[in-house]
Amino acid sequence: METSVATAVLCIVGGGIAAQVLAARLRIPAIVLLLGVGFLVGPVLGWLHPSAEFGPNLRPLIGLAVAIVVFEGGLALDFRELRASGEGVLRLTTFALPINFVLGTLAAHLIGGMMWGPASVFGAILVVTGPTVILPLLRHARLERRSAAFLKWEAIVNDPVGAILTAVVIEILVEVPNHVAEEAVGSLALHLAEGVLVASGLGVGSALFVAWAFRRDLIPETLKTPVLLALALVAYVVPNLLMHEAGLIGATVFGIALANRHVPGLGELRRFKEALVVLLVSCLFVVLTADLDVAVLGKLTLPILGLTAAVLFVVRPAAIWLATLRSDLSWRERLFVGWIGPRGIVAAAVAGLAGPRLSAAGYAGGDLIQPTVFAVIVSTVLAHGFSLAPLARRFGLSTAADTQRLAVVGASPWASDLVIALHRASVPVVLVDTYPGALRTAREAGVPTLQVELLSRHAEESLADHPPDHLIAATRDELYNALVCTRLAPELGRERVYQLAPSADHLLHEDTGVSRDARGKVLGDGNLDFDAMAGRHEAGWGFALVGFDDNHAEGDLRLLSIGADGVIELSSADHEPREASVDGRLLVLRSPVVKASSIERDEIAPVLL
Repeated sequence: METSVATAVLCIVGGGIAAQVLAARLRIPAIVLLLGVGFLVGPVLGWLHPSAEFGPNLRPLIGLAVAIVVFEGGLALDFRELRASGEGVLRLTTFALPINFVLGTLAAHLIGGMMWGPASVFGAILVVTGPTVILPLLRHARLERRSAAFLKWEAIVNDPVGAILTAVVIEILVEVPNHVAEEAVGSLALHLAEGVLVASGLGVGSALFVAWAFRRDLIPETLKTPVLLALALVAYVVPNLLMHEAGLIGATVFGIALANRHVPGLGELRRFKEALVVLLVSCLFVVLTADLDVAVLGKLTLPILGLTAAVLFVVRPAAIWLATLRSDLSWRERLFVGWIGPRGIVAAAVAGLAGPRLSAAGYAGGDLIQPTVFAVIVSTVLAHGFSLAPLARRFGLSTAADTQRLAVVGASPWASDLVIALHRASVPVVLVDTYPGALRTAREAGVPTLQVELLSRHAEESLADHPPDHLIAATRDELYNALVCTRLAPELGRERVYQLAPSADHLLHEDTGVSRDARGKVLGDGNLDFDAMAGRHEAGWGFALVGFDDNHAEGDLRLLSIGADGVIELSSADHEPREASVDGRLLVLRSPVVKASSIERDEIAPVLL
């Protein structure tokens, strides 16, 4: 038994993380590979049978993992986003949900051939668009803030509501026929009210307690993350004792309420939880896919496949289109949101419980719910996972670019010339400073600029419109540069944040200098501090964009390379440069004594400043 459980854990964790890493390298949605891993180690090779290895503990464990996932999703919901998204979020979370339920039920009955009871349960399950799928896809596709808010709020808010709706429908189908209708409905309404009120109260109360305790330093730093996770599980488990799936409301409300209390230091804790959620989502998809029975897959008949196609191409698009009539959403946003609606872990978990309960109650067709829901999950994950980013770019709803974007902090004269040179070379770049006068030169040249304090809360919203892939902290203040790099390293990646060299060489000493953990990579050869850059700029040095195979002038200082695939690599003494691509370009800092005849005039003229 111990060996089988150890093998199961190895397949789940190892396979899930391997799929995540491979997906990141291939730049494809990780969910697709996770489903493939689950199929491979489960139904195909037979290495993993979660229901056999974990027994009756499997479903509770899945529930606890989902609670942490929806709690972390709730932490991403800031009410300030509602101002930017207008009434769209309200339409998607209020009007679209019942329309989806009705249309899904009709499709299951008319196309899938289900009886009205199982069809209504199927329709209730499909109102959810799982955050376990949407959130990773949004990080991968980099939608503009308004469209991302639509999908994110819909997924996280509708997830617990859909689970509650499914539980209510099942209770009506199973319990009402056995009791007096009025008494059964009244009892169910009271039961529902108890569950929702307790879940909401527990979620809000937990958030208020955390804000109060954290701000008074009543909880040591090492215990803050365990306390948050423990409270999230409490907010999930306790309401579930009153009503099935009510705990999802408690965990979600806890996350939303805490996110909008703006507790200092919560950002660092959120990053740890994001990493934990990546692990949990990886394991959940592998487990649920591997647990599929081959006999279940054999029930995918032609009507079920037709129902799956109807859900993709008719039910959700029609529901979103009707719910957003006369709203402030553009036609592009309506089409985009109407198409993107992948289902995830909650739909699979609820279907696994709903089908057997309906069958036990004597409803014919209850055994069709699980294979049908899983067919919808797989088809939506594949179709929406691969189409989300291209469709967003086609509709102009994506902030992603073919070439990686660079942010430069500090609008000094030489930094302004640097970003202008990159902008004229069609490299996405944004210049950040707090002083509007310093940004004027770059703004007049057409360069995107941000007048914002990069360490402020407002900067997070501003950067959402110009999300960078790399950053250069180029102010005169060396400690501020290091602070900016340390703050943004978790979001951009520690290997993608750079700063000017400190003016004193000893600050870079391996043992006695500033720790690499407390600063960014040093730009250039380690000698380019602010005064050196400013002095060379005043002496007439300029920025030139040249090909890798051009004859470089003696004394050129290589600053960054741009590959043919748009990948940017900044030069630094902290790493070895990659092998140059003959199709790429180099940005160099060039001495004014270099004669124009020694280089290609047509190549340099547009960007030499």
